[in-house]
Amino acid sequence: MSYLQDKKNQRKKYINVGLLILILIIFFFFRNPIYKAMSSTFSVIFRPVLVVSSGVGNKWSGVAAFFSLKSSITKENENLKMKLGAEEARLANYNSLFAENEHLKSILGRKNEKTSLVLSAILSKPNQSAYDTLVIDAGAKQGIKEGNMVFALGNVPIGRINAVYPSSAKVILFSSPGEKTEAIVSIGNIFMTLVGRGGGNFEMILPRDATLPKGTEVVLPGITPYVVAVVQTIITDPRDAFQKALLISPVNIQELKFVEVRI
Repeated sequence: MSYLQDKKNQRKKYINVGLLILILIIFFFFRNPIYKAMSSTFSVIFRPVLVVSSGVGNKWSGVAAFFSLKSSITKENENLKMKLGAEEARLANYNSLFAENEHLKSILGRKNEKTSLVLSAILSKPNQSAYDTLVIDAGAKQGIKEGNMVFALGNVPIGRINAVYPSSAKVILFSSPGEKTEAIVSIGNIFMTLVGRGGGNFEMILPRDATLPKGTEVVLPGITPYVVAVVQTIITDPRDAFQKALLISPVNIQELKFVEVRI
């Protein structure tokens, strides 16, 4: 009996081994279809999980992008606030100086000094006329004379009348290349010469030990401190006894449509 049982177990063992070998042979020769079937099966089974995972990933990606954008906007807002604060401080200082100037003129009896301005439209700008000049639609008939000062926005001097015609006039800008203008540096009240570089730009030669921060205003001599240029940068060379200041006009000439001529 024991002998028969052992023989039966041994036969089952042979059968199991044979089936395993057969499965391995089938798997070896037909592995591509099996892989594809398994791949399709696993894809069907796990697709909902993958879809949910992808959706969650996209949502987290969107949330991260939102917070990154918010952080960038916050930083930009802070920078703009700082710049606005600096401009407000500079304007407050200018207003203080202007008020003091008006008070002194009142004491000296020159506050009510009368000036007449003639509003003129710009017919051509530096990009349409040569040598940084303007052509305006007011001339001799409107009382314009050669040498009259020309202003932008009412109180920013930009040039002078260079030639007068019956109903028009030519304005040479202070920033015209090589044009020299006597001016005063607001820090220290130093008289200097502005030299035009074209396109609303100026340069000024200074002693090497002079210190002019960016934003320093340069004004025209006279009872009213009209700002003609603002310091942008200083160029220095240790081998040179002087340094060069680069300045720009407070207004963009290309954006102007009208100017005022003081007569």
